[in-house]
Amino acid sequence: MASAHPHEIDVAFEGNHELRKRVHAAIDQNSKQSTLFRDISTYILNQTSQTTTEPVSKKRKLEDSNGTQNSAAAPSSLTSSATKAWRQYPGVSFSIPQRKKFTLELVDRKDGGIRAVGADGSVEFAVAWRDVDQVFCLPVPEKAKRQHNFIVLPVHGDGVNPVPDHLKTSPPEPIVWTFEEATGKNIVEGEDPGPGPMAEAIHHCLLQAGTNKTVVFPEAAQFESAIPQSHRKGEKAYHVKGHRGSKEGYLFFTSVGIVWGFKKPLAFFDFASVTSVSYTNILRNTFNLVLTTQTGDVEFGMIDQTDYSGINDYVQKHGLQDESMAAARRAQKLNVNPEKKEENGENGAAAQVPNDGLTELERAQQELEDLEDEEEEDYDPGSEGESEGSGSDSEDEDGEGYEGGEGEEYEEGYEEGEGEEMDGHEE
Repeated sequence: MASAHPHEIDVAFEGNHELRKRVHAAIDQNSKQSTLFRDISTYILNQTSQTTTEPVSKKRKLEDSNGTQNSAAAPSSLTSSATKAWRQYPGVSFSIPQRKKFTLELVDRKDGGIRAVGADGSVEFAVAWRDVDQVFCLPVPEKAKRQHNFIVLPVHGDGVNPVPDHLKTSPPEPIVWTFEEATGKNIVEGEDPGPGPMAEAIHHCLLQAGTNKTVVFPEAAQFESAIPQSHRKGEKAYHVKGHRGSKEGYLFFTSVGIVWGFKKPLAFFDFASVTSVSYTNILRNTFNLVLTTQTGDVEFGMIDQTDYSGINDYVQKHGLQDESMAAARRAQKLNVNPEKKEENGENGAAAQVPNDGLTELERAQQELEDLEDEEEEDYDPGSEGESEGSGSDSEDEDGEGYEGGEGEEYEEGYEEGEGEEMDGHEE
């Protein structure tokens, strides 16, 4: 005689009639299985309950930010699970816009794109190829195993340039996932264990979609760090460690611009967005890099002095201290005529760079020395024995020569490496 079927089973499997019949048949053959299937059904119902309450709020929060904003802008053919992918990469670890493993899929068609697919086959987030601004493949620093982060930046998702009004409440977010190189037994003979094949597949799709984009890798010709990598001797590093506020991250100086990653908020400074570059808080071992953009200054602190030369060469190579060049680049990007600056105008004068053959760091140090020389010229040893009134006049003169009259104390602190700061000078 068939045993009674627990109510939980009927509720849990009501969406799959055939599976429910199989569960009933299994219980009928062995009544001892009833408890097991009831527990399984209870677990399924609890999971369903959670996904309709707490995860829904999390999903809604993601939609309100950027995750599904990318999907919403993508064509329905891309967000539909019925559209077959050209390439699939299961078990990929994403960090933005969600920190979770998904199947990465590339849809190879003009209205296709890149998307992350969940275990249930639904598209979690996506970006159409037509909406891709840049794709980067950057090594993850300080890892024992070689890892690379792929970054897909959608248009208006660089975190730097002004966002159109209709996207200000939910600008599109980048998509970031990690590729870990195969090692040991996982290496397939004849196959590249690195990120090359995945990058080539993405490049193929970008070409198929009619874009002129490619996957950008770091290059030694653009920048390479002068700091040896202790965890991987003899290997080049293409990053600079720094801080944006209290958050630690890495700067990459690429052929198309400067990338800050890998935690939120990720930022990409293309050459057209950088109005000028300056160096501040110059100490014996570190300095700060300030990138001036249309929306304000962005400062990256505690950068090792060892990498100053390479960074400054990069800045000079791409003319990032020339405001007029930045305007011309923006105009070219927007396909409009660049603004003409008056040679003797106020803005033009501010954008001029002294043609003295010095780097900005050397120029800052030279100005400090000039201030100290000025202080020595103003100093009159005979004034020490004069009246109080004369002493006051001397102090006033010193105050005009340098701010606060602290030049001697400042010089002493800097020479002894006590962490005193020199003012940077923006070009």
